Amino acid sequence: MNINTFKNDIFGGVTAAIVALPLALAFGVASGAGAIAGLYGAIILGFFASLFGGTSTQISGPTGPMTVITASAIVAFQNDLSAVFTVIFLAGLIQISFGVIKIGQWIKYIPYPVISGFMTGIGLIIIILQINSFLGVESYGSVIQTIVELPQTIKNSNSQSFFIALLTLIIMFFTPKKVSKYIPPALIALVFVTLLTVVLNLSISTIGEIPMGLPELTLPFSFDILQLSTIITLAITLALLGSIDSLLTSLVADSMTKTKHKPNKELIAQGIGNSLCSFFGAIPGAGATMRTVINIKSGGTTRVSGIVHSLTLLLIVLVLAPFASSIPLAVLSGILIKVGFDILDYKFIRLINKVSRQDLLIMITVVLLTVFVDLIMAVGVGITFASIIAIYKVSKNTKIKTIYPKKNIGFDIDIEDKSTKIIKIKGSLFFGTASILDRRIDKVRERTKTIILDCLEVSVLDLSAIFMLQEVITKLNSRDIEVILLLGIGNKKRIIKLDENNIFGNIKIFNKIDDAVNAIQENNYKKALV
Repeated sequence: MNINTFKNDIFGGVTAAIVALPLALAFGVASGAGAIAGLYGAIILGFFASLFGGTSTQISGPTGPMTVITASAIVAFQNDLSAVFTVIFLAGLIQISFGVIKIGQWIKYIPYPVISGFMTGIGLIIIILQINSFLGVESYGSVIQTIVELPQTIKNSNSQSFFIALLTLIIMFFTPKKVSKYIPPALIALVFVTLLTVVLNLSISTIGEIPMGLPELTLPFSFDILQLSTIITLAITLALLGSIDSLLTSLVADSMTKTKHKPNKELIAQGIGNSLCSFFGAIPGAGATMRTVINIKSGGTTRVSGIVHSLTLLLIVLVLAPFASSIPLAVLSGILIKVGFDILDYKFIRLINKVSRQDLLIMITVVLLTVFVDLIMAVGVGITFASIIAIYKVSKNTKIKTIYPKKNIGFDIDIEDKSTKIIKIKGSLFFGTASILDRRIDKVRERTKTIILDCLEVSVLDLSAIFMLQEVITKLNSRDIEVILLLGIGNKKRIIKLDENNIFGNIKIFNKIDDAVNAIQENNYKKALV
């Protein structure tokens, strides 16, 4: 590393820390664990994810999606933070296991409508859950309760909080690009509006005292065994969400720096960071897209920038913590509402009239499930829907047709021999198309004596299809119809290996159509002699 690179990394890290400060405070408060939990989440995760990570320019810390799940855990385990930090610890271990078994490269196969719906849903959750703080009323942990109680919330709103939050939101949305290029709007809002609140001596809720010094070590293993299923469910949700969030940010970093990240190494680093967060009362996080982009644009090129980002935040906590106690919650709600709007997937929304109905259905379904039901269910249902649609599309491309042997198509079989049929399969023969073959076999007439199942152009042959072939052969043999199977050498070895009942061993299997034709002719010749 040369001196210029080092200087750029320091500048990028410090800039990223300035951007991260108000967001870490806001996410900490929004999670229910407190502002200091957000700050130490950014410090601990940011440091270890940069130190061990597979994306050199990535800045990690608390993010909107991870904060939503953490808030859900805190609501689920009221007055039991030990159980919450057990969730965070297990989530980190699961992320490490994802990296060890090299699951990182599979994240990219999640369909875009699922990711779009999920991120849009997360954005809506953040916006909805900040409505109460925006209006100066005590917040609820439930989206549905927040919506149901909205009329009463408006009735009990605090005009001073509303003014402060609205001013924050205006700064967040309308800060000129010439200014925001050098000073993050969130930092402008945090400093300016907080000072205004102090000068005007407004009576509104603030963050409260933030402890100075290093965090105390806590052990996250004390919980009621009856809570284990809920703990594991939330941990898996956090791990999946953190992994997806981080690797998507890694892809953004790759596109900006023209480099290639190491997904499994990144997951292990994220898991280490999140596990360690649980020992210090910090909330978990993931690769943060906005902070990563700021780091890159500010000159950060190596993992040093991420480490500098964490050390800068630690210095701020040790020196400036007393000043943060005066920050109004309304300011943080205004910042978070802007974050929520930023998370919404405008790329998909702009194309909403042009995308297919299937993609739109998946996206809307995932949004609704994310907001009103459960995040892990939303992803699961979305992937299931997308998979079913993909299977349907693949099955439509699989062609199964019945051919009568004729000289003009290259089969040297007696034209008058109507007792022989060829069923040619082209494409994928799997659980989604195997039933089509079964229905085609049911249409075979009794006068047919020989059927050639031509699978030479089958690109995919899964276990369901192999079992279906066994059933088809058994069914045809019971009707005194001889079956000849055409298979590639690889597929032939596979089906014989799985053939416990020796069904395939009792029929003729060739890898050339000529061999099948010769076998039929030889058989017909023997019958003629008899």
